[in-house]
Amino acid sequence: FFSLLVHSNPMSEPASKRAKTEAKAEEALEQEPTAACVPSGQCQFTETWTHVKLLHHTSQSHDTILLTFACPDEGKALGLSTCACLLARFQVECGDDVVRPYTPVSTNARVGSFQLLVKVYEGGKMSQHMKHMSIGDTLEFCHNRAKNVKMQYPFHYDHVAMLVGGTGITPMLQALHAILGTEDDTTQVTLLFGNKTQEDILCQDLLDRWAAAFPDRLNVVHVLSQADGDPTWTGPKGHIDAALITKHVPASTEDVLVMVCGPPPMYDALCGERMDPDLSGALSDLGYGEDQVYKF
Repeated sequence: FFSLLVHSNPMSEPASKRAKTEAKAEEALEQEPTAACVPSGQCQFTETWTHVKLLHHTSQSHDTILLTFACPDEGKALGLSTCACLLARFQVECGDDVVRPYTPVSTNARVGSFQLLVKVYEGGKMSQHMKHMSIGDTLEFCHNRAKNVKMQYPFHYDHVAMLVGGTGITPMLQALHAILGTEDDTTQVTLLFGNKTQEDILCQDLLDRWAAAFPDRLNVVHVLSQADGDPTWTGPKGHIDAALITKHVPASTEDVLVMVCGPPPMYDALCGERMDPDLSGALSDLGYGEDQVYKF
């Protein structure tokens, strides 16, 4: 009897199997920190609303979806600057158009498409619309450079603290890609991430893996507000507050930048209303200055 030893060759796999593997990769979040930064003004989307197709639609959690849309020019990267956002719009027959801002979770290393991580809210007009889109359906996007470009990398601080709630993690992912993906960047980052329950934590595996890979540069602290009935939870409970900030974030006297992104009650408690240039709340009480706090 003779035994035949066959070595696997990826290119010898059936085309259908390779296509499925490639499709899964296209649908997944970028797994490694990737610095693919561009200056503002290069985004493919302009102030003119542009229809683009939905390419992929996958579930990320019980109430969160990852959507992959085509770029207007599928031969190029999106060209969006760090932490900047796009506006999405769909028109309804009766009533006002529905417009919402979204920060892509993909980087400019991705060519031809971009990804949005969207939490689906009961009664949320845009998120419900996105949830029920079919592959090939179109959605309108635009980008206003003056209004939609946020703080840019490099941040020029020794330490960056990120105070985040829920889907506020999306611009922070962009910042983390830039910071951790740049070889000679030594910025240290503390991420305080507030959610209701463990299953609500977006990108938990990704964030915890990055924290393990960069133990001297990234500290991720998960905080749950509805964990009393969860015997498996051993982390902080409640909300991000002055005590938690004092414990984990460098004092205001140090070279630290504090980024805040989350629901309105978080802004009210930590830094004041998002659109209010004045600083109030816990961060003001702790001595941080307006030049040290950025409200997304």
